[in-house]
Amino acid sequence: MYTACVLLAGYVILLTITQFTTIIYYITEDNIYRRGPLYPVLLFFPATLMLLNLATLFQKQKHLTDKQQKAFTLYIIIPIICMLIQMLSYGLLLIVIGTSVSTLFMLIFIITDNMEQYIREREENVRAQASIMVLQMRPHFIYNTMTSIHYLCEQNPKKAVETIDNFTNYLRKNFSAIAKDGTIPFKEELEHVRTYLAIEQVRFEGELFVEFDTPHMNFRIPPLTLQPIIENSIKYGVDPELDPLYISVQTNETDNGCEIIVIDNGPGFDETNNDVDDNMEPHIAINNIRERLSVMCGGSISFAMRQEGGTVVRIWIPAR
Repeated sequence: MYTACVLLAGYVILLTITQFTTIIYYITEDNIYRRGPLYPVLLFFPATLMLLNLATLFQKQKHLTDKQQKAFTLYIIIPIICMLIQMLSYGLLLIVIGTSVSTLFMLIFIITDNMEQYIREREENVRAQASIMVLQMRPHFIYNTMTSIHYLCEQNPKKAVETIDNFTNYLRKNFSAIAKDGTIPFKEELEHVRTYLAIEQVRFEGELFVEFDTPHMNFRIPPLTLQPIIENSIKYGVDPELDPLYISVQTNETDNGCEIIVIDNGPGFDETNNDVDDNMEPHIAINNIRERLSVMCGGSISFAMRQEGGTVVRIWIPAR
């Protein structure tokens, strides 16, 4: 720091002296710029200052990322090279060009670094949202499942054991989703859905029917994408006073990706209805899924009401 201040002070002093002498540079009566015999001395101070910065960069490189090292190296090296060429050439203002180019490189680095930081923070936010979804698992679902198991222990012990196994697997997959940093194979998510449905069909025997038509499963999705949609359909679609709930899960391969379609014959869901009197829970869950789809795989989700009643959910996953 002390050396840099000395060099900067020397440069300022030399520039001041230059205004009163012709040994470094001067302007003729015809308004023409001319260099004096000691012109290279003028560039000695800034060139040395840049070399000092370069040495400091190498000394501190272990504290910088590879991208930061490259950005700062270009920011320093380009003006140094231009200064050295400027000492030997005449006519072009290489110092100005070099400084402008190095500044442009640094500006690009700052912009891209900020964008990457924004993406990292957004991904962290998405992972936190997935964790919250797991931790906010509906208490009524757990309570009702345990009640069903208690009933089955007396009526059908074998089925009670199967339900306990399914509930254990469901909890394990739910909590393991917290540790997932990226997408998972669709087959894994589908297994989670089947485990969840096996539990719910014990509770709603004769009231819940699900059909799977999933020939295409060679793709990946964010964890806890399909299961909350099925859970929403059951939560708002199973009613003893209504007809049994039928849910269809399909997958299709398209030219530029794949599509998951979930169809039910429930009361229907209008995503655009945001009245304050309505339950906002499904809207929050949908926004969560939409955000994770967008960030983690560039996907999307849409909802549509069926004319014959019910809802059609379409999840699109782009090809990678």
